[in-house]
Amino acid sequence: MGFTFTTMTLNLLLLIAMVATNIISLYHLSSTLQSPKSPKPPPPVPDQLLHQLHTIRATINHLTRLQNSNPSKKSTIPSDLLLYSHLSPIASSCHNHPELLHKYMTYTPFSLCPSDSDLAESLILRGCHPLPRRRCFSQTPQKPIPPNSLPQNPFPSSLPDNAVVWDHYTCKSFDCLNRQNPNLGFEPSRDVSKFNSYKSDLDLPINQLFQIAKAAKSFLRLGLDVGGGTGSFAAAMKLRNVTVVTTTMNVAAPNSEAVALRGLVPLHVPLQQRLPLFDGVVDLVRCGRAVNRWIPVTVLEFLLFDADRVLRGGGYLWVDHFFSKRVDLEKLYAPLIGKLGYKKVKWATGNKTDASGVKNGEVFLTALLQKPVSR
Repeated sequence: MGFTFTTMTLNLLLLIAMVATNIISLYHLSSTLQSPKSPKPPPPVPDQLLHQLHTIRATINHLTRLQNSNPSKKSTIPSDLLLYSHLSPIASSCHNHPELLHKYMTYTPFSLCPSDSDLAESLILRGCHPLPRRRCFSQTPQKPIPPNSLPQNPFPSSLPDNAVVWDHYTCKSFDCLNRQNPNLGFEPSRDVSKFNSYKSDLDLPINQLFQIAKAAKSFLRLGLDVGGGTGSFAAAMKLRNVTVVTTTMNVAAPNSEAVALRGLVPLHVPLQQRLPLFDGVVDLVRCGRAVNRWIPVTVLEFLLFDADRVLRGGGYLWVDHFFSKRVDLEKLYAPLIGKLGYKKVKWATGNKTDASGVKNGEVFLTALLQKPVSR
């Protein structure tokens, strides 16, 4: 049965790659057809796209050789590699979206990059990461940022609008974003007490976090905030001399710029990608509300085990206000988290009381888990 599944998977990968190749080839074939009345020279094919096309063909040939070399022999492709290829195919995922890829890679090398950050976000969220465009100059705001306009406090009352290229956003200022939704974090001073207050068992104030670490004879110096939005958690930790980097995406809003303007480090990384950190180098990984039941289960499993990879022995994983249906938490997510074999320092649940939560029977989970010191 494993061989049959592997064979079907290979066939599916071959089909996807062949379809992508044919689409690109047909596109360029049609572009070369000239009208007898108004002849036009064929548009140039970007060198980067030609390279990608050669890569697709090489992949097809490689998979075909693997499949046909010995039909009775079990495939030598690791099953985990095949599974991961469905979540975030290694580089080749870009080929699954040839139209987006062609549009993104149609640019003039060594000149100004097109203003298409929305296109870049679309590709990244589809697993095309890192992006293949490398040889152009990124656009910057037209007016230079005066040094005295940059906030010194990581919780400023406002952020400078002229530090952002707003071309592809509906809003053209941070004030507009605040009016649309004041909870997005673009008025940082509103979040100054966010991680210091205790309103229910779902909250974990930072002071309590430090007390827990001290009681366990542990320490907190370096951290990672997964899906951290505009960086408020990293800002709160900065006030305590702890360095936290934040993974975030610019989906409909300039989150990365907001993090940077607060003097923090944004990592432009989607949730399905391997964390860009070495093994065992951070003391704390926090998963905020961007990590929730809308993430496919297998993606969440990869994320949790990747968090384990970057955590040092004795480090902490903080699952902060994860929400799901109650039945799914009990039967699916709790056992999934349990696979890590971590010590439960805190495990609290509470009803999600908004309209969606009441309708779907959803609950919040806040958990603080400690990785074993050694394995």
